[in-house]
Amino acid sequence: MKIESDRRKRLPHIIGTWFGCGYSPKAPGTVGSLAAILIAWPISLAGVNAIGFLILSLAGLYPAIRASAAVAEESGRKDPQIVVVDEVLGQWLTLAGALRFNWRTFLFAFILFRFFDILKPPPIRLIERVPGGAGIVLDDMMAGAYGALVLFVLGWFNRY
Repeated sequence: MKIESDRRKRLPHIIGTWFGCGYSPKAPGTVGSLAAILIAWPISLAGVNAIGFLILSLAGLYPAIRASAAVAEESGRKDPQIVVVDEVLGQWLTLAGALRFNWRTFLFAFILFRFFDILKPPPIRLIERVPGGAGIVLDDMMAGAYGALVLFVLGWFNRY
């Protein structure tokens, strides 16, 4: 019984911290975003396109929200810094705006997502107020949507 209880607590931490990236002593959100880019690069080389990144980010929503809520509840904090799975999904959603994939695509996607995640233009701050894991994850998804839109426009004008 104790082992099963420990396992149930451990899985949300693995997902929520994105395999430990959230434990980075400096800039855990940036580390989580970088991890998402480092995973996305070989995924794109394997033939996954922008629609694939959209599907990946949406498929991760439910487990990310559940894990984020569990880690937040256990830590007693509304949005603990160690939770970075939201950055991963937001970063992948940004890549869903790509018209092509090359090193500049990933650089622009990384910069755009971090910019919108840090700046938090409307309605991101409002979404951040949603309680529990949904608020933790959905604000980053909105930042990812903004990033995807700008990345799409940059691609349209052949900037990457």
